[in-house]
Amino acid sequence: MNTTCTTSSLEPQKASWPAAIKLHRSIKLLALLLGLSLGLNTGAYALQGNDNCHDPSSIIKDGNKYWVFTTGTDIYAMYSYDLVKWESGPKTVFNGIRPAWIAAKAPNFKGDYWAPECIYRNGKYYLYYSLTDAFGSNVSAIGLATNVTLDPANPSYQWVDQGEVISSTTSSAFNAIDPAIVTDASGGLWMTFGSFFKGIGLIKLDGVTGKRSGTSFSWIAGNVAADGVTRNNSGSEAPYLVRNGNYYYLFINKGACCQGSSSTYYIQVGRSTSITGPYLDKNGVDLNRNGGTTLIATSGNYVGPGHVGLFQEGGANYLTHHYYDSNQNGRARLSVSNMGWDAASWPFITRDWVASGRYTLTNQNSGLVWDAWGCTGTSGQAIAQGSPAGLNCQQWNLTPVGNGEYKITSAVGAGLAADVYGNSSSNGAVLQLYPYSGGANQRFKIERASGGTYVLSSVNGNRVVEVPACSATAGVQLALYDYLGNNCQKWGIAPATAAKVLAAQPAKAAQFSLYPNPSTRGHFTIMLGPEMLGTVVQVELTDAKGQRVYSLTSSGKEALPIAAGVPAGLYLLQVSGAGRTYTQKVVVQ
Repeated sequence: MNTTCTTSSLEPQKASWPAAIKLHRSIKLLALLLGLSLGLNTGAYALQGNDNCHDPSSIIKDGNKYWVFTTGTDIYAMYSYDLVKWESGPKTVFNGIRPAWIAAKAPNFKGDYWAPECIYRNGKYYLYYSLTDAFGSNVSAIGLATNVTLDPANPSYQWVDQGEVISSTTSSAFNAIDPAIVTDASGGLWMTFGSFFKGIGLIKLDGVTGKRSGTSFSWIAGNVAADGVTRNNSGSEAPYLVRNGNYYYLFINKGACCQGSSSTYYIQVGRSTSITGPYLDKNGVDLNRNGGTTLIATSGNYVGPGHVGLFQEGGANYLTHHYYDSNQNGRARLSVSNMGWDAASWPFITRDWVASGRYTLTNQNSGLVWDAWGCTGTSGQAIAQGSPAGLNCQQWNLTPVGNGEYKITSAVGAGLAADVYGNSSSNGAVLQLYPYSGGANQRFKIERASGGTYVLSSVNGNRVVEVPACSATAGVQLALYDYLGNNCQKWGIAPATAAKVLAAQPAKAAQFSLYPNPSTRGHFTIMLGPEMLGTVVQVELTDAKGQRVYSLTSSGKEALPIAAGVPAGLYLLQVSGAGRTYTQKVVVQ
């Protein structure tokens, strides 16, 4: 089983590069391999599991599983049940059995296939893949394999190689790698491909066999012929075509890939009303003449994004691409980003899944919502789940701060932010309100899962926001835990309606006080306000799971000494008397 993407095969394919640069690149690839083998885990991201990959295919679904194929020995596969947690497939596509036709086309091929792309058509899956003879050579080929299922556990699982689609030699004007498939407005099947070596090509495919149909060929990017001489101009590679409305959109990569944190890859786009072009950028410049509108480039630890693919489900555009994580020694990783369209029908790519605004966040298990528990909006107040009541303390301002990360502030009080108590990244670390400083424990990555739900992970580590023990009880404080993919860790995010203000709450807060807070082992004193003096008062202390850990019934003396004897943590104190109930958070050291 190939448990990580083999990066020794990453597609350098720049024949014009001098030997010194090639050697430099080989050293970078070795460093990238070392980064993979170390299994480093620094920096935050919402995707979980094994997300090592380079040149990911578009996501493709079979049954209840989502699959991505990537560059690697015998073609590496990875799958997910929810688009958040990814695992290595139990089998590679070829499992060491090399199609016989390859030997004649690339006699020095070592077994590392590049940039696969998979589509579903005619009741089966068509997997296109590319290969090359040697580093820096355009002795390359694109092949095709088919299967009726993507699930290796299915008895019908068997990849059947269909042979060559197109190949190139040292005398070819193109390089036969990086295939991508698109269906035109009339149902015709096309393949765009290419990497440097004079640009990006487009050919027609047979709709049944999936192989090349006829001899038509079009240059659609990276090729200049104004003086009658066809030559490479821009180093375009990794093409991908999307049809939307009246346009075909061509995504390409420029810059240098495969150098880990030193990579300079970036993604551009152009569009055309004809599938064969010309493809023009926003300024009207032909992509064959070095045009291209940049969509996404290096940002933060997301270095050198490249090789896009599009999967659409539930009204969402899941755009896959790889990047080199500068927080993890530049290893190649999968990103599932969001793609949208602006008013002029141009695409944009973002890692933000939720627009800036005010929302309610509903747990998919309990049906309860994020609640600034107690509704006072004071610093240190617990963030718990509460019964939906439209209260202002159940509404939250989500503000993007870059690369899919969000500042989450309460709509009640002074707009304090969601904060992981003690800056902890541990299992069980609880959420509270605190003044926003921009720290990692106050930033949350929001990722869209399947079914339109969302997963929120702390940027301080990669644990996700969960209702502890999958409780359905109101008042249970939210906390961070390892991702298991259950509904206790998934949230619905919907625009908030007009808030009901808990007008009486400030008065409630004045009916008792306590000191010291924080306390040692839960030893503190409650000072009752006038309303409760002389009445029967009940005191109850509950932990972060909503379990009662201490209770007391008193005649309503002004000072009530409490000796709960509880471990360090965050607790909720409930004081009831005179027909009223008041709450306050207690920190125990």
